[in-house]
Amino acid sequence: MDNSKHNFCVIMAGGIGARFWPMSRTSHPKQFIDILGTGETLIQQTYRRFKRICPKENIYVVTNELYKTLVQEQLPELALRQILLEPFRRNTAPCIAYANYCILARDPDARIVVAPSDHVILKEDLFLQNVQSALEAASEHDWLLTLGLRPSRPDTGYGYIQYLEGKTNVYPKEKHIKKVKTFTEKPNQELAETFVKCGDFLWNSGIFIWSLKSIMRAFEQHLSEVNVLFKQGIGKYGTKKEKEFIINTYTICKSISIDYGLMESASNVYVLAADFGWSDLGTWGSLYENRLKDSNGNSVIGKNVMIYESTNCIVNMPNEKVVVLEGLNDFIVVDSDNVLLICRKSDEQQIRQYVNDVMLEKGEKFV
Repeated sequence: MDNSKHNFCVIMAGGIGARFWPMSRTSHPKQFIDILGTGETLIQQTYRRFKRICPKENIYVVTNELYKTLVQEQLPELALRQILLEPFRRNTAPCIAYANYCILARDPDARIVVAPSDHVILKEDLFLQNVQSALEAASEHDWLLTLGLRPSRPDTGYGYIQYLEGKTNVYPKEKHIKKVKTFTEKPNQELAETFVKCGDFLWNSGIFIWSLKSIMRAFEQHLSEVNVLFKQGIGKYGTKKEKEFIINTYTICKSISIDYGLMESASNVYVLAADFGWSDLGTWGSLYENRLKDSNGNSVIGKNVMIYESTNCIVNMPNEKVVVLEGLNDFIVVDSDNVLLICRKSDEQQIRQYVNDVMLEKGEKFV
């Protein structure tokens, strides 16, 4: 039996990508940029990927009202009802609750994959096989599944999932599905090193798979104060009344992540341990890892960049600008519109602070 008509995808695309400043701006964040130089933006790659397993009319994009035009320009196949516009940023739980009720109005038997819009996935076929296995498991069991990645290093930029090492397979059709023991937010370096040594920890990819029935039951149990707000809109989703209702709901809804608000406290959480060449492209350093480099380890975008005695730098320059770099090692050098950023790769966690400082001292037009 073909269940693909019940497959739905929710692409979360509301972030501003502050850690990719100055290339990523509030008005044009990283998910709408061809950040890898492939000819496709990150959100276009994500949409194309999920179109292989979901009917295109079952793909929803949840984004900020600011980005409505960008989504329409980059994903012209989407109908207006498939673009869910958030009036304010409220983190991932309200975003998912909103999508749940829109999908409920169309297909109570839906099974859903929820994914960020800005991830890089190198092994797409393997990734989609993993998603299909998880969708099948979610349709057979009252489980909330997430995809976990084997950590290749003690990275402090990711959340971690610890799973229970059982002798029996919890799901014989897919031996890599494990019951989750704990979720841990981004750890410090010492803790991250311990996690990697333990061997039963995975990186949390932030990609979720569940049936609509299971996730709605979980909201009622663990995030009832969020759920009750969106439940009041039944009958308005997909109609002209939806916009006003959503503005009012987001005005009073708290900001909370799905991990903290639900996944950490639910008892029916499972993880599929996978390896599909993943990066969340959260930082310039992760972009550096995913881009081609020259013999000196420099990753350069820009047709007129001349480099001397420099190694392991990531450089982004406009094609029309001649740039000469000399004597830099392990630096980020990015010129975008009215901003030039030069900082050490090791200091890239400070970029959020730079953005805040620039906004306060120089004004919003620079962020």
